[in-house]
Amino acid sequence: MTCTDRRDLGLLLLRLGTGGVLAAHGAQKLLGWFGGGGIEGTGRFMESVGYTPGEASATAAGLAEAGGGTLLALGLATPAAGAAAAGAMAGAAAVHAPNGFFARAGGYEYAASLGLTAAGLAVTGPGRYSLDHALGHTVNRGWMVPTAFAAVAAATAVVVGARNRRVRRAAEGEQQALFD
Repeated sequence: MTCTDRRDLGLLLLRLGTGGVLAAHGAQKLLGWFGGGGIEGTGRFMESVGYTPGEASATAAGLAEAGGGTLLALGLATPAAGAAAAGAMAGAAAVHAPNGFFARAGGYEYAASLGLTAAGLAVTGPGRYSLDHALGHTVNRGWMVPTAFAAVAAATAVVVGARNRRVRRAAEGEQQALFD
């Protein structure tokens, strides 16, 4: 097995694993599969953590995860797929950040791992065992990587920033007990 074969096989495994997890995670939000809440239940959760309107937020997150994950697994439109998934995971990490890093304590470890892997795949490319390669990389051009990340970063900054302001305002509006 040549070095190129090993690299391509490794990228295939990373794409299938990460893309499959992201697709399943998105299917929980969109379709209620795998014990998920579907749009309605996830929408209520999104509202409770500051993402409003909830159902629109659930749809956007679900599409970024399910769509980005599926495209990553297939190795199709890899820059856009990886950037979309990374953006969704940045939004999830914002919710978990107050709990610290480790997932065991409710932290952002899991979201960061998925997001960084998706971003790494977007930058590295899908390898030879992919639809992008089979189609001559028509939707996997070098200029697409910074373009996809710039668009997703801008949208993520706006959405997460608005969510953080809502959460901060809600916390400031709560009265603290005079005596513990």
